[in-house]
Formats: sequence, C-alpha cells, structure tokens
Amino acid sequence: MALTDDDVWVVLKCIDPDESNPNEVDDEVQISTADVYSWNFSSILQHRILKLKAHRNRLIENSSYFHGLLGGNFRDPDDEVLIQWNRSTFLSLLASVFGSPLDVTSQNFLSIFEGALYFGMEMILSQCKMWLAKALSMTGVPSVQLNDLVSIWEFGSELLDYLRELCTSYLARNFVWALSCPSFGDVPYDLLLSTIKHPHLTVDSEKQLCDHLLLWIDANKECCTEDLCITLLKQIRISLLPLWFAAGKNTYQSLSMCSNGSSCGALTLLKQPLTCLRGDGDLLNLKIRLTEFTQRVDLAGCPQITPVVLLLSMLPSSFSLEPLTRNKIVQLLINHESLRGNSCELWSRLTFEAVHEIDISNCPMLHLEDAVECFSKSFPSLRKLKAANCLRFRTRKLLQLLVDRCPLLCDIDLTVDVSPVIITQMSVTESSFGSISSPLPVLCSRPLPSNITKLTLEGLIDVTDYDLQRISDICVSLTYISLKGCILGSNLQMLHIGGCKGISMMSLSKLMSQAYMLKNLCLRDTEVVDDCLFNLGGSSLEVLDVSNTKVSAAAMAHVIGQNPGLKCLKARGCKNLLQQGSKTENKNLYVELGKVCKLDEIGVGWGFSFLSLEGLKPAVSFLKAIEVGLGGLLGHDGLKWLPLTCPLLESIVLYFQVISDDLIVNMLESLRHLKSLALCHCLGETSSLSFKVSMPNLRKLRLERVAPWMRNADLISLSQNCANLIELSLLGCRLLDSESQKIISRGWPCLTSVHLEECGQVTSNGVEALFDCHALEDVLLRHNGSGIQKGFIGDAVTKLPMLRKLSLDICDAKYGEFDIPELDDRHLLNHVKIARCKSRNVGASVHRETLVLMWDGKQIIRTLVKERV
Repeated sequence: MALTDDDVWVVLKCIDPDESNPNEVDDEVQISTADVYSWNFSSILQHRILKLKAHRNRLIENSSYFHGLLGGNFRDPDDEVLIQWNRSTFLSLLASVFGSPLDVTSQNFLSIFEGALYFGMEMILSQCKMWLAKALSMTGVPSVQLNDLVSIWEFGSELLDYLRELCTSYLARNFVWALSCPSFGDVPYDLLLSTIKHPHLTVDSEKQLCDHLLLWIDANKECCTEDLCITLLKQIRISLLPLWFAAGKNTYQSLSMCSNGSSCGALTLLKQPLTCLRGDGDLLNLKIRLTEFTQRVDLAGCPQITPVVLLLSMLPSSFSLEPLTRNKIVQLLINHESLRGNSCELWSRLTFEAVHEIDISNCPMLHLEDAVECFSKSFPSLRKLKAANCLRFRTRKLLQLLVDRCPLLCDIDLTVDVSPVIITQMSVTESSFGSISSPLPVLCSRPLPSNITKLTLEGLIDVTDYDLQRISDICVSLTYISLKGCILGSNLQMLHIGGCKGISMMSLSKLMSQAYMLKNLCLRDTEVVDDCLFNLGGSSLEVLDVSNTKVSAAAMAHVIGQNPGLKCLKARGCKNLLQQGSKTENKNLYVELGKVCKLDEIGVGWGFSFLSLEGLKPAVSFLKAIEVGLGGLLGHDGLKWLPLTCPLLESIVLYFQVISDDLIVNMLESLRHLKSLALCHCLGETSSLSFKVSMPNLRKLRLERVAPWMRNADLISLSQNCANLIELSLLGCRLLDSESQKIISRGWPCLTSVHLEECGQVTSNGVEALFDCHALEDVLLRHNGSGIQKGFIGDAVTKLPMLRKLSLDICDAKYGEFDIPELDDRHLLNHVKIARCKSRNVGASVHRETLVLMWDGKQIIRTLVKERV
C-alpha cells in the first residue's frame, strides 16, 4: 500500500555541537511531534542526543530549510536527518511548528530569532518581530534587559538594520533606566553614539548625560581613543551644564577640549547670552532636552537658564532653524520681556504630557511666575515642583497661581536659606527695612481646592498667619508642611518648626496629641518642653530633631519607647540630658534606644559617652551619620571602636573630642564610604600624616582648630588625596598665605562652599583666585589678612553667579569698609554677614557686633546683632 505525504515521518537527530552536559542521564531520547503538547522540556534536555519523529509535510510547509532538504525525491524515511543546533532552541522551534505556543522573552529572543532565520521559519520570524516591536515600544518598566538589548543590536548590526534602529530607539527612550544598569559600561561605542544622537534621547538633565558618558569612558579607556571620546562628548550641550558640575569636570581633557571648542558654554550663556543667540550656531544646543517620554526635568544649579531659554525649549525643533524665530528671541532677551507677554503667545508651544517633576532650584534668572505660566501650558501633568533659593516671587500670589494653572500639582518646595538671625537667641540692637515694592495682591475670595499634599516653605519670612489660613483653605489634602524658619492637624506626617518664635507650648502640646500619623518632627532651636513630647500621639515617628532644646532624658525615652521605627535622632545641645539626678535616666535612654530602634543617623552631646555608645550597639550597625557635640566624650576607645561597629558611616562630625593621627588614619582607611568629615575644636596632637590617605569619595571636609600645622605643601597634598571635595572649611590654619587661594581654586574648582577663618595671610593681597571656583554658593572669609577690596561684594556677585551666602569681617577690608550692592544686582545672594571687632591686637580680636543683610525678594532687611553669626 502506497504512503501519502501525511503518512511520511522523518527522524531528526539533534546534537548540540557546543554543549556538554555532565548531568546527562542517557545518550539519547526519542520523542514524537504527535505528543508535542505533553513534552517535558527540562527532562528531554537532560539527554545529549534528541531524536525527534516529525511529519515531513509539516516541516516542508513551515521551513524553507526543510523544504529544500526534504522536498522532491526524498530518500528512505528510515534515514535520520542530522541537525547540529542548540537543543533547547531547536526543540522550541519544532514545538511551535507543530502547534505548541511559542514563549518569547528577552533572554531567548535572539536564539529563537537566529534559529528561525537559519531554518527559514517565516511564521516564527513574524512572531519574533511582533514580540520585539511590542516589547521595544513599551514605556515604563523595561521589558528587555540591557545586556539582551546589546546582544540583539550586535546581531542586527551584522544582518538586519531594522533591528538596530529598534534597539537604538528603545535605548534612547529608556536611557535613564540604562544608566542605572551595572552593564551600562558594556554598551558598544557605536550603539551609545547612535543613541545619544537619537531624537528620542530622554534624560533628566544634561548633567546626568555628561556624568554617565564620563563613567563609560573611564570603563572603556583601553579601547576608546581621544578622538572617539571627543566625538562622544561633543553631543553634550555644554551650555546647559550646572556651573559647579562643569567646573569640577575640567580635569577631563576630552571634555575640556569640547568646552573650549564650544562657542557658548554655561558661563558665556549666563554673562553674554546675545553671543550665543546671535551666532551662526544651531539653537538646538541651547534647548533643554524634552521628548514625549520625559518624566523629570532637572535644571538645578543652572543660573544661565532664563525664561527665553525655557521658551526656546518648548518650541518645535523646526523653529530653531528659522532666522525670524532667532531674531524674535533676541529681541525678547534685549527687552527683558516676560513670558506672559503677548509676543510669546504668538508661538505654538509643544506639550509634554509625561513630565511630572521639575527642579529649578538655584536658577536666579528664571522668574517663578513666568516659569509657572510656561509650565502650565507645556507640562499639564506636573505634580512636583522644586524651586529652592528662588526669591523673585510673592509666596501668596505664587501659591494661588500654582493652584490655578497647575491643578495636578501635589508637592511644592520653595525653600530658601533660613535667616541667620534667630530672634529668640540673639540680642538685636538695630533693625531696618529697605524699600518695599508693590503691595501683595489680593487673592480670590473663594479659591478652588487643590491636590497639594506636600508643601515646603522653609526660610520664607514673608509667610503670615493669613497666608497659613489661606493655605489651609486651598490645600485641603495637605499632609506635609515644613515651616522651618517661618510660623496643622491629625493627618500631618511631617512638621518642621525649627527656629520658629512665639510658639504657644499649650497649642503645640495640643497639636502633638492629635498628630497620630507624624513621621518626621523637627523642634530644634525652639522653647519646647517635656509636656509636648509626653503628649505626642501615634507610633509612626521616624525622624526626631530636638537639638538645642530643654527636653529631658525621661521625655526622650518616652518617645523612643512609643516609636520603634525611629531611624534618625538629633539631640545635640540638650543640656537637660545631663541635669542632676538624670544620670540613670540618660543611661536608660540609650539602652532603650539600642533595644528598640535601628538608626541611620544620630546627633548627641551632653551626657553621651563610650558607655552610651556600647548601649547603642544593637541599633547602630547600619548607621550612616553620627555627630558628637559639646558635652559628649567618646574617648580613645570609642573613636577606635566606631569604624568596627558602624562600617557604613558616610558622615562624621566631632566637636571637642580627643583625637590623634592614629585615630584619624584608622577612620579614613576603614570607612571607605565616608563622604563628609568634620573635626572641630578637637584636642590632641595631629600632623599632616592624618591626611595622607586617599579619599576619593570624600565630598565635605571641615578642619576647625585642629590643623595649625597646615602649610601650602600640606594643602596641595590634601587636594590630591581629597580631589572631589565640594565643601571645604578651614579655621585656625595660621601658616597659610595668599598662594593658598590658587592651590584651593586649582585643586577643587568645583567647590560650592569655602570657609576660611584665621588662616594666616590668605586675603592679605585681596581675593582673586577664588573667583575661579565659579560654582561657589557659600563663602566665609574672616581674619585672613586685611587686603580685601572695597567692592568685593559686588565683584563676588558678578563673578560667582551661584553665590547665596557671604560672610566677611571689617578687619579684612583693605580700606576699612565694604560697598553694599543694589538689590537688583545681587543674583542669588540673600545673606551677607559683616562682623566688626572692637579692637585687633596682635594675635587676638574682640568681637563687637555683626551686620546681617537679608533680601527676601521684596526688600532688604538690615539687622545689627551683638553675637558673631
């Protein structure tokens, strides 16, 4: 009887030429495609040889490979067809051909696709293409891992260009995710370059892109030539980098060459914006990267960002190429027009629905009210706005504007530097106000309720009771409010009233009794008493700051016992912890803390000792930060024991402790995660040997009256061992001179804070080299030599666009006084403190008073206090 095509079977003998399995239970296994739905893959793949009985006709119909091999005059059906391929892949392919569902994942896509391509299985190829197109079109949580994506791209680069485009587009859209992957350094150069050139490249900021490109270059320095590096780094929009970041990366030769070759860097855009706009260059390099996939925009620390740059970024790319558009933008800049003007309404702006968070902190040229108008049109889904240290707005008007224009906004941070004048702790001898601009606008009588749940108003001294009442009317969903440096119910999760004056303890106690959901409480520098803590309701507290208050050990122990989830406790300056009769209570406090809590951060002082530290031992194994202030004494054993018990410490602040070279070296060598170190007014003998240890992770260093031996050579050594500092404070280094300025500016060009006091003759020839640290935000120069020029404050504002806080002493003024700049010429500057001494004898000075100048966005406030602040 003759056999039909449907009756003809063939035996496929599959052997994997590259695999050897030591766990094989037998040489071969025989299976049939008739039983495909019951195949047990894990059991079948235990065998080295697979003999698969399959219908000849189905193979011919679904595979061009088998069509050519088995079609026409086929030999005896008893013959075996040898297949040398990965067994797992071939088994999956064959199962799919005979009706079993094909499960494609990012891990097996390439092997299945390559197998289907080789065997000419068009149906499976089509399924793979559909899966990949869908997987690579998704946003949110990536469905294809980075190493798998690289493999697919490399395969596509050899055979199929469309695979390369799919991979490049996917990586561009999900670039922020890719940056966090450990395998980012393994991304091939060509893929990386094509990705950052892709129009869909999505990053939070230009800083984020630059930082990770430099990390990639470091990881590939052996194979990446200088020319390749420059080509890569040229894609960075240099003019949009934060000043402090750009200054700190000048040590990278390739990036420095790109910066020098750019016609418009960050400083040029800040000081000479017309140069950038009137040139022949493409305005694209001045546009903030925004795509339909952008979720977060981070412009923090970019004083060069103006309303015009913001507007330019919202316009379609085609507008950047039109001469008419360029001329209109130039006129906007020349005329200082507001974004709310009629001229701006003539342009059609793009809308970016995915943007939900914006950070414009430290952007003094960006008026908040203009920015909000712009955000409301282009970012309709905005939920979080951070605008720290932006003073050019009225709190009341801005909040109303935000509610009206950005209805989905739920998190607002308008923090500014808290006033250095704390009325309850200082003797004010004189206070006056400068000119005040137009009166506050009247709010609508019936404001619409908002979705705001988190509001940070730290340091805003124009907030009044009326404002708080209006906030409570508007922000009906508020669960978090921080009024640190300024001044609501049972749903509060965070309350900061540190430094607030005139608080009724009775009202505060009542509030504490109702705050059942409170997680973060700051009462530092207030007149808080024990009753407030004893009345604290709830058990969810995670952060408690009672520094410089009159609370007792008993009240503290009560709070700790009720809140086992406490992670941060700050109690430095609490003298009542050491009051007579409280020694036992003090000991019990730390024993209780050690029993019930797992701390990340602790700040202590009066009554704290090595025995207290031993009691804390169970709670501090994961401690990240410790501060020991006046009244606390760890001793030699405590300081030696600290790195062993707290190996994850990132921040150490020690006041009035007994230290030595051995103890410091032990800490620096043991604590490799250390980012911040402060040694203040400590006793004991130290030398330059203490800081011969390389500390590339250290970002902040304070040496106050602990390094009188420091000379310029020691400062150079310090700059080499601590090359990545952004904050430096030196007090009492009397052997330094004017050359020290150059050492500091060359060694740490990205400094954001520098404090130099009683440091020899550092300013005896004036201040010039420090101006090369363009990112400085906080400068203190006192008793370093009387050579500072009369117009120094104005020079500092002009040359240091990020400067917010400046502290000087009349003793250092070359001509006995300093000029105070006009209000409109100060950029970000909001605090100037000028100390004055009664007399200056050899090696000694007697403080007389301090003039504190504060700008709050509307007026200048001059306050004369007796204290040295």
